[in-house]
Amino acid sequence: MNLIDQHKALPRGMYFPKKTYDDIPLPRFEEVRDQLPQPIFEQRPDYIETYWFAWEIAYRNLHIPTAESGYVSNFIDAAFNKDIFLWDTAFITMFCNLANPYIPGIRSLDNFYCKQFDDGEIPREMVRDTGEDFMPWVNLERLPLHSYFHNHYGHRRLMQTERPAFEEMYKPDLGRTVEVAPYLTLDNLNHPILAWAEWVSYKHTGDVDRLATVFEPLFRYYESLQYHIRNQSGLYVTDWASMDNNPRNSYLGSGLDISCEMVLFARNLIDIGKVLLDHTEGNADEIRSRMDQLDQDARQLSDVINRMMWNPAKGFYFDVQDNGEQAPVKTIAAYWALISGVADNEQAERLVEWLNDPATFNRKHRVPVCAADEPGFDPRGGYWRGSVWAPTNEMVIQGLEKYGYSGLAEEIAVNHLDNVVTIFKDTGTIWENYPPDFIDSGNADKADFVGWSGIAPILYLVEYGIGIKGDATKNEITWKLKPGQGTVGCNRYWFAGNTIDLLATEQQDGSYVITATSESPVNLKICLGEAEEVIELAGKTELVVAG
Repeated sequence: MNLIDQHKALPRGMYFPKKTYDDIPLPRFEEVRDQLPQPIFEQRPDYIETYWFAWEIAYRNLHIPTAESGYVSNFIDAAFNKDIFLWDTAFITMFCNLANPYIPGIRSLDNFYCKQFDDGEIPREMVRDTGEDFMPWVNLERLPLHSYFHNHYGHRRLMQTERPAFEEMYKPDLGRTVEVAPYLTLDNLNHPILAWAEWVSYKHTGDVDRLATVFEPLFRYYESLQYHIRNQSGLYVTDWASMDNNPRNSYLGSGLDISCEMVLFARNLIDIGKVLLDHTEGNADEIRSRMDQLDQDARQLSDVINRMMWNPAKGFYFDVQDNGEQAPVKTIAAYWALISGVADNEQAERLVEWLNDPATFNRKHRVPVCAADEPGFDPRGGYWRGSVWAPTNEMVIQGLEKYGYSGLAEEIAVNHLDNVVTIFKDTGTIWENYPPDFIDSGNADKADFVGWSGIAPILYLVEYGIGIKGDATKNEITWKLKPGQGTVGCNRYWFAGNTIDLLATEQQDGSYVITATSESPVNLKICLGEAEEVIELAGKTELVVAG
């Protein structure tokens, strides 16, 4: 048996209980449109038009697994090529949560768990139709950790039939002995954000059973990354980390994003563990033991990141090179320190200053992945040299919310929403990425990209344009109204198994008449200016809120 056949024969998915395909019939957009959340924004019909276009494209990218693939659930595709991608799919789930019963959003991740190796590794890219791994990123020879593509942009054009010699590949120096080589190359072991996606989904769906199903494969995945890509300093190594041609790449050793993501991973697992202790009859002692270890890991790694990657003189986080020196490039990767909770309040304030600086990240379309004052920044986008991407914006926005910068989070989200909608009106489509200095499609080449680009026209419209956001941990919906919006709301807002109609009609005196109907009891917190009112919504309620 050759190496490829040996690899294909490896046991997979042993930690995930779903072993065979089982799902509901795959719906078509036309069949479910009248069941999806229906946003209302009378002053912005262009918002609504783009919203429905995004859902229509998303439904075109739904798939039933082929019998040969071994995938176990229907899924939404990344819309990039004929492969499925872990980090793309994780971000796609974040807007699919709004329509959880009607689209295979979070269930799309099942097809990664069912391909997990016995040591916990999960590949970040697999072939959509066959279920096979993307073979250039498989460590067939079980050599020590290495990167196949490393920093070579244009890697998709490389000959896939010829593998470079091991001596020519990038081999990070972990500074410690790793006795068992990984199944995958370093290219395939980055952006471990599955636990974050599961936690975000839970906060909207309230699905405890799903958390119980994914906790074990997630924990095993976390342990595998600790074993294979952590260096002796405690940081985590990376190569191009999906930011294909970013100017940071020639300096990469220990990655700021992957290191912060491992802190985020640990803390999300702790959050999941707390829910399981409260709601299930699982092995409580084992869960508590794992949570204690995860907490210790997160604290220790945060300390190392702040010691080695924070530059107090510049007020910014940087990657670390193989020689231990900080890389000289300011990139969006620094903001993983917010969503992960690595930064303290003072460090967060410094990072916010950079976000507000027109010379770096506060461009016409926010937020570029590379600071505008860095060599190599491309004002027309240039893929990862300067483009604005939905996933990195979502990471930044959630991080800002975590540190109390909700005003800036809203400003960035609405800026991104407005620009995506304007460009949709001009071009008739939604793009993979956008230029930071022009309100057009720049040099992006992938249209109809929903895909993670559905975040702005779907999620940001509901959460920041209209201002509605649910939190299943509190059984609470917060609705932030703004003066001058006119009539806004959302019918069929699906939240934690509940369907809710919300309508706010602005009056001449600036107050709003609220009409809300809920199938099941839910707390509704309405905010307008300094005014805040909380009601228990059950059935139909009408009230007036004045700022």
